[in-house]
Amino acid sequence: MFLIDAHLDISLNAIEWNRDYRLSAHEIRQQEAGMTDKIDRARGTVSLPDLRRGQIGLVVATQIARFNQTNGNLPGAGWNSPHQAWAMTQAQRAWYEAMQDAGEMVQIRDRAGLEQHVALWLDETVPNEQKPVGYILSLEGADSLVDLSYLERAYAYGLRALGPAHYSTGRYAPGTGLSGPLTPLGRELVLEMDRLGIILDVTHLTDEGFSEALDLYKGPVWASHHNCRTLATHQRQLSDDQIRQLAERGAVIGGCFDAWMMKPGFTQRTSNPADFGITIETIIDHYDHICQLTGSSHHIAIGSDLDGTYGTEQSPTDLDTIADLQKLTGLLAKRGYASEDIENILYKNWLRFLRNAWN
Repeated sequence: MFLIDAHLDISLNAIEWNRDYRLSAHEIRQQEAGMTDKIDRARGTVSLPDLRRGQIGLVVATQIARFNQTNGNLPGAGWNSPHQAWAMTQAQRAWYEAMQDAGEMVQIRDRAGLEQHVALWLDETVPNEQKPVGYILSLEGADSLVDLSYLERAYAYGLRALGPAHYSTGRYAPGTGLSGPLTPLGRELVLEMDRLGIILDVTHLTDEGFSEALDLYKGPVWASHHNCRTLATHQRQLSDDQIRQLAERGAVIGGCFDAWMMKPGFTQRTSNPADFGITIETIIDHYDHICQLTGSSHHIAIGSDLDGTYGTEQSPTDLDTIADLQKLTGLLAKRGYASEDIENILYKNWLRFLRNAWN
C-alpha cells in the first residue's frame, strides 16, 4: 500500500551524518562499520531505495539547525549564531535540490503537484524504482530564521510547514523538556506563518506554547511526530486534552517510532527496546488511543522520525529498515481495523489534510 510519512530528517543525515541516501540502509551500515563518532553509526534505517521498497512515496522532509544560546562548546547543542544555523539549513536544502537533479526526489509545493505525484505512485504499471520520492519541505525549530523576513524567503523556495520549537531553549519558542510561552518573536512568527499559509507543526512545543500557538494561528495545524502522554508519560507527548483540541481543528497526528516515546521508563540512548517489548505493534497502542479518544481513524497517521539521530538501537525490535512500515497493514488488520481505516492511517489522512490545506 502507498504510504506517507510526515517526518524524516533526511538532509540532516545526508549532510551532518555524511550518509549517501542513494544507497540502501544496509549499504550505508556497511560503510559505517566500526565508526563510533555517533551512537547510531551502522544502525540507520532510512534510504531512498528503502523508501521506494516500502512504497513510501511521499514524505515531509526537514531542515533542522538549532542556535545554541548557552554554551558554544557543548557538542551537538547547536550553532553559535542564527546566521550559521541558516547556512546549515541552506546546505540541507541544496542536498534536496541535488537529489531532484538526480531524479531521486521531487519537491511538492502545491495541490497540483500533490495530485500529480500521488497519481504516479498509485499507478501500478510504473515500477517503484522509477518513481521519485516526493518531499514536502518542513523546518523543525525556527532558530535558523535570522529574522522574520527569512520566513518569506523560505516560503519562496518551497517551505510549507514549520515547527517553532525543538529541544531546549529557542529564539521563537522553548521546546521539549521546558515550560513557558512563545517568545515575543515567536508570536510574530506564528502570525506571519498564518499570513503565508505555512502549516503550523505543534511538535516539540511546551504546553503553554501549544495553547498560545493554537489561539494565535488560524490556519492548518498538524503534529508531525507525536505520541500519547497517557501511554508514555512525558511532556514531549500530547495530553488527551491536546489531542481533542487538535481533532477539533481538523489536525492529523503522526505517530512516532522513537522507542523512548512509545513506553514509559525508557531512557534515550541507554535503554534497549527489547527489554521493554517495543515492537511495531506498540505504536498501534498510540494509534488506537487517539482513535478511541476522537471517535474515528481520521486524526492519526505516520510520522516515523526514523533516523532522527537514532537507529535500530532505539527503534521497534521488528523494524530493520523503514520499508518495514508496510507491516502496519497486517498488524492493524489483526487489531480489527477495517481496510478503510487502515488506508486512512497509512496515507489518506495526510492526503486529505494536504488537499484541504492547499485548496
